[in-house]
Amino acid sequence: MSDKNLYSFTVKNATNQDTSLDKYKGQVVLVVNVASKCGFTPQYTGLEQLFEKYQNQGFTILGFPCNQFGAQEPGNNEEIQSFCKLTYDVSFPVMAKINVNGSDTAPIYDWLKESAPGILGTEMIKWNFTKFLVGKDGKVVKRYAPNVEPKDIAEDIEKALKA
Repeated sequence: MSDKNLYSFTVKNATNQDTSLDKYKGQVVLVVNVASKCGFTPQYTGLEQLFEKYQNQGFTILGFPCNQFGAQEPGNNEEIQSFCKLTYDVSFPVMAKINVNGSDTAPIYDWLKESAPGILGTEMIKWNFTKFLVGKDGKVVKRYAPNVEPKDIAEDIEKALKA
């Protein structure tokens, strides 16, 4: 899978339509597994602030809802979209719900985990709001733990945008 990059994947959007990530080619992308009922859910505010600050410079965020951690994303895609918009006024793309671990892991997450293993080389996603920063070349720049606040990624985003 080493010849792959972010742009080689097709994922399901919130209305379950295939979406080629090729449309983000040349952009810096932050990929985040999100959940509506998690202690880290308020990070949506910081993520939206990053999106608003950098979107006109070639940056986007892709949120992937996941219900694998404490069943904290129980809603269907429509409910998740409604929650994101009404609660946090999220304007970055939030995709269809996926799995990020296990035998039915979404291929994009197999690639992300292989590209940037976590602590001690583990590839598993430990919790909601694990973040992956992807550079303009479509390769993973860095992986961030769930407790890393979005504002603390800003400097890395700026570096990636200048690269």
